[in-house]
Amino acid sequence: MLPMTTPTFSLDELCTLTGLQKRTVRFYIQSGLVPRPEGEKRGAYYLPIHLDTLLRIKTLTEAGISLERIREVLAGEPPAVPPRARTLGSVSVRSHVLIAPGLELQICPDEANVSPEQIREFARLVSNQWNLLKDQSDE
Repeated sequence: MLPMTTPTFSLDELCTLTGLQKRTVRFYIQSGLVPRPEGEKRGAYYLPIHLDTLLRIKTLTEAGISLERIREVLAGEPPAVPPRARTLGSVSVRSHVLIAPGLELQICPDEANVSPEQIREFARLVSNQWNLLKDQSDE
């Protein structure tokens, strides 16, 4: 028997909390991604573990992860979640590095996974190459 403090959810409540349809939840249960509910038929109920698992599956599927990979992640493998694709209206931070008048590098440090020192070094190398190219065209 469950302690009185453990919340339980009906299928309708679970669907409202996760934003998933009933048939999707049932599919995940049938596929073995989510444990079966406690109880039987109309007396069936869901626990916080069901909610947590469904929310995790939803996050991973929205990130484009296959159900096969989700099964592996749920079994304990580290998640390799790719960054979400940029959409219209999304906001990102960019560094603008002036190389020369009218010439600027635009870098997203998070996406490029670079430090400020690496950006400075990259800008220095690009600037040097630009100056060499410019000098060759002036000859």
